Amino acid sequence: MADVSEVLMSVLSTIRVPKPGDRVHKDECALSFSSPESEGGLYVCMNSFLGFGSKYVKMHHDRAGQRAYLHITRTRKAKEDDTSSGSGHPPKKKPTRLAIGIEGGFDVAQEHYEEDYKVVIFPDRQEVTSEDLESMPDVVKERVSLSMAGIIAADSASHTLQVQQWDGEVRQESRFAADLKQLDNGVKIPPSGWRCEVCGLQENLWMNLTDGKVLCGRRYFDGSGGNNHALQYFQETGYPLAVKLGTITPDGADVYSYDEDDMVLDSKLPEHLSHFGINMMTMEKTERTMTELEIAANQRVGEWEVIQESGTTLRPLYGKGLTGMKNLGNSCYLNSVMQVLFTVPDFVSKYVDKIDKIIEETPSDPTLDFKTQVAKLGHGLLSGEYSQPAPDLGDENGAAESKEYQIGIAPIMFKALVGRGHPEFSTNRQQDAQEFLLHFINMVERNCRSGPNPSEAFRFLVEEKIVCQQSQKAKYTQRVDYIIQLPVPMDQAINTDELQEVERQRENGDSTVTPVRAQIPFSVCLAALSEPELLTDFWSSAVQAKTTATKTSRFASFPDNLVIQIKKFTFGLDWVPKKLDVSIDVPDTLDLSALRASGQQPGEELLPEVAPTSLMTPDVEVKAPALDDLTVSQLVDMGFPLEACRKAVYYTGNTGIDSAMNWVMGHMDDPDFSAPLVLPGCSGGTTPTMESVSEEHLATIVSMGFSREQATKALRATSNTLERAVDWIFSHLDDLESMEVSEGGRSATESEAAREPPPGPCVRDGPGKYELFAFISHMGTSTMCGHYVCHIKKDQQWVIFNDQKVCASEKPPKDLGYLYFYRRVAE
Repeated sequence: MADVSEVLMSVLSTIRVPKPGDRVHKDECALSFSSPESEGGLYVCMNSFLGFGSKYVKMHHDRAGQRAYLHITRTRKAKEDDTSSGSGHPPKKKPTRLAIGIEGGFDVAQEHYEEDYKVVIFPDRQEVTSEDLESMPDVVKERVSLSMAGIIAADSASHTLQVQQWDGEVRQESRFAADLKQLDNGVKIPPSGWRCEVCGLQENLWMNLTDGKVLCGRRYFDGSGGNNHALQYFQETGYPLAVKLGTITPDGADVYSYDEDDMVLDSKLPEHLSHFGINMMTMEKTERTMTELEIAANQRVGEWEVIQESGTTLRPLYGKGLTGMKNLGNSCYLNSVMQVLFTVPDFVSKYVDKIDKIIEETPSDPTLDFKTQVAKLGHGLLSGEYSQPAPDLGDENGAAESKEYQIGIAPIMFKALVGRGHPEFSTNRQQDAQEFLLHFINMVERNCRSGPNPSEAFRFLVEEKIVCQQSQKAKYTQRVDYIIQLPVPMDQAINTDELQEVERQRENGDSTVTPVRAQIPFSVCLAALSEPELLTDFWSSAVQAKTTATKTSRFASFPDNLVIQIKKFTFGLDWVPKKLDVSIDVPDTLDLSALRASGQQPGEELLPEVAPTSLMTPDVEVKAPALDDLTVSQLVDMGFPLEACRKAVYYTGNTGIDSAMNWVMGHMDDPDFSAPLVLPGCSGGTTPTMESVSEEHLATIVSMGFSREQATKALRATSNTLERAVDWIFSHLDDLESMEVSEGGRSATESEAAREPPPGPCVRDGPGKYELFAFISHMGTSTMCGHYVCHIKKDQQWVIFNDQKVCASEKPPKDLGYLYFYRRVAE
């Protein structure tokens, strides 16, 4: 042991004890999906705290020069060790907080494993146990023992990330709670029998803490929940706080602040309730809290038989290209998209085929490198190494079903990296698969400024032709796109009579009527896309006035792979989001040749390139626009860029949301749509002052693939606030394309090549004939809830990928998809 002691003494200066803020990667290899449960275990560098599987630890030692690693192996306990009750398993405690691994949250179930720890010294792989340390010099024993204990005790980076992402339960004290004014109106609330004072609803009831008014809550996405009367009452009175009746217990209750638009804490809740005769100490809960409702939804995700051809026994599949992905808590949208993308040859050749070279060139911290983590994910999906039946999950009642699950891969590092800094994808909330696909493609674009760019497989040009109906002159523009969005003309359903009969029975109170799905021909969806769109508020440069125009869209190029989104999600007349329940006969083959753009026609005159006349006289000095902030805010909430919203309100003279919305719709294709508003008589736009920006914030944004110049612009546009800057930069990607972006984050002025005009978009073109090879389906009332699965055609066999379940598909529900993926048919 003397030799080992001397070796440890020689490397003692490189052995660190984890400090607060250090990320300890002790659950997952930075370069593969090896873990402590994998064969060979996991080696955690005792200096950088990066984890490596047995395949890559030697490479890290050679490159980084580190010698001391904590070797962690984890084995599942025998079944009999898990027993502590007559059923063979301890009763699971019901979660009360939307959190993971903390008191009241979801159980991480680490107690089902036994772990073994040893220090391993490279290159000779000398092993040192805790017992061995006892006989070593005190200086060695103390430093190594503290490092071991620190790594073992530290929350793993993946665990910390999960806790941070499940932030739905974090509530802050309301700023109204301490000084809330309550009216002495004599109102006393009975302990039960509550009804909405407007509509009589008996559930989802909220009592306003100012005057005791009992009203129903918000309407949910599917039309259930309430009728928005509590919200409307706040808009009328401004009384900010309400408590959800039925959730009041001696421990507290759900309190919502309409003014702060969030669930909040009220430290004076007992006093506020007592004002209306409610004694918290005697109340019992009769309704689920908002957290419980969200927890229940998340617990159901793994159990849903979503679009899974129920009634048939699906045969599990294993092997290369047939690897499942673990659901990290509503991450099925990410799983489905990435499964499909890694069937596209461009992504395979860019990342998977070159994984050895990518790993050789990976930076010192591979967990933060986009190319490395994408290659790691692609290799994990296609190699077949993790496409093996999962071991018994320890649930005797679910043993049969557990056989359908794979070990699969958990894309924790990948999800953390692609969601970093994004207000939605950094959370564990459900997201729209189409939005994530575009987000990921944008990241690929930014990280592939040199070398092959796999996003080109989806990129195409759209030609938009606008014809002024008064002058008959035309305007042609081209834009880059990656997805075709097909509208769903509900009035074109071929089973209208059946739908009307069902609706009539419902109106007559028949609750047993069997729902009927509207059947929409794919051909009418495609026709709706190609039909001319009428623009009623078009400013014509030919007649120097507003008039009507028609806009038609055609393909200026056909991509190798075409993505079609069925626009199932829409808004009702009351602006409540809803999902269209439709069946569309999407074809296996598609010929879009007739939709190719033809360009300017012989004898056709073009609209002159003249700017619109000013709405104000240039001799009037204007210091700042007088804009309706509420209308601007409403437009921004709909997803339009801030500067475009300010223009819409300004150029429509503050005449309301309808006219502003019409302006937006008529000017979305203007090249300066998102450019800052420039006022008449002013020399420039409303550009923020050139105050200094945070270097830390700059570094964070640059690490996401943007240049320093772009990051600076985003921070200055958002008062140096990191979260707002990230949101701003993603909503201004088109504006930023003119600014050079490099993989190293260098600005345009740092290279001679960057002084040249940026080249136009590189697009591929070919015949417009396609065949279907994959589709992603969604079940639920909104893209923000529910579940996604994908079907992919592999070797002429349809395969369903439902997170960790990968099976042969018997009846792929092609008529119920949300995103469809076609590849070009070779002629």
